[in-house]
Amino acid sequence: MLERADFVKFFVRFLNKVCVIRDPEKGIDLDGWARDPWNLCTVKQVEELKALIKVLPIWSTGIMITATISQQSFPVLQASVMDRHLFAGLQIPAGSFGVFAMITLTIWVAIYDRIIVPLLSKFTKRSRGLTMKERMGTGLGISCVATADAAIVESKRRAAAIRQGLADNPNAMVHVSAMWLVPQYSLIGLAEVLNAIGQREFYYSQFPKSMASIGVALFTLGMAVGNLVGSLIVEILNIETKKLGKVSWVSNNLNKGHYDYYYWLLTILSLINVLYFLVCTWAVGSTENENKIEWGEREEIKEEEAEVHARGSPTIYAL
Repeated sequence: MLERADFVKFFVRFLNKVCVIRDPEKGIDLDGWARDPWNLCTVKQVEELKALIKVLPIWSTGIMITATISQQSFPVLQASVMDRHLFAGLQIPAGSFGVFAMITLTIWVAIYDRIIVPLLSKFTKRSRGLTMKERMGTGLGISCVATADAAIVESKRRAAAIRQGLADNPNAMVHVSAMWLVPQYSLIGLAEVLNAIGQREFYYSQFPKSMASIGVALFTLGMAVGNLVGSLIVEILNIETKKLGKVSWVSNNLNKGHYDYYYWLLTILSLINVLYFLVCTWAVGSTENENKIEWGEREEIKEEEAEVHARGSPTIYAL
């Protein structure tokens, strides 16, 4: 039976074939180089492609959390019609509530290494407390809690607006404190810092230094795709939920729409994404220690190739 740690390795093993020289006369020119680089590649090239393929399942799990984070403009609309007064006439601008996510992110980064890691190390027996994938998974889980909290708060706000007779007056202030939005912002900030930093460290651990820019590019690409997915979800909801003359869930009138249903949908999708992450983690297996050894071997290959190039000989293709 195929072991879980060997699942992805088995899947990408077929790539080894492009390193094999089947016909030296047709595959290699007089200088010892491949005649067709698309059909015959170096071990280094194949190993780098394998590393990229192996991280793609984990990479794809970051799309949903980005889609969730990208929709933080809706809480701004909610805050604009809620009571934002603190004390002595001080009022927080609706667009400034995002600062609570930044504050949470900043505090977490500041205390993680000094306080959180030492505490976690006592339980996990690991110097870094949580592994990179554990941090990513924790971030995904917290994002589910954040959207569930957002759904509950919006449900309460909408019910209060209808109870106060404001269903047809979307710009009127609802007598509900906007500070109820702070927990979801804080949770989103915490989820983002755990998942984002975990992702980037994971990519760096799987790639050699020569592919460090690929890790950054993957993270940025995930953010771009996540933003597109978030917009696509809103657009599909807007079209489908207003069929048959019904009011759209994401209507311009927050009091007649159902943004609470929208948040519950994000919660369900995020939970599915957590399960998908667990499956991907199972399929990939424990790669953090294994890849250190693998990339050590690849560095030796690079050194050997450099020596061969220095002698004016062809690049090594055989496995």
